[in-house]
Amino acid sequence: METFIFTSESVNEGHPDKICDQVSDAILDACLEQDPESKVACETCTKTNMVMVFGEITTKAKVNYEKIVRDTCRDIGFVSADVGLDADNCKVLVNIEKQSPDIAQGVHGHLSPQQEARGYWCW
Repeated sequence: METFIFTSESVNEGHPDKICDQVSDAILDACLEQDPESKVACETCTKTNMVMVFGEITTKAKVNYEKIVRDTCRDIGFVSADVGLDADNCKVLVNIEKQSPDIAQGVHGHLSPQQEARGYWCW
């Protein structure tokens, strides 16, 4: 007899995953607003009183990533260390680089016979 176990997770408002999603979305929106051709692969992570954004972004947009992080966190109510994150005083780390040539070639050019491109997104 075969056993099958299915598990899933659901997080509520205020969960770090939700904060990170909103920050990454805000960065994407800011890039696309100025440059509709922006290529954005931005990740966000957070821990007590710290937010880090990292990834690869190729855009002509002039984006202040730290300001977006702070504004987004403030807008959703993270304004005190008592709740784990103070938008105005938390540490914000930004490590955004230009999209790598290998990825750009696969996304914008033609794939070689050895390459395969896949994408998956779920909301």
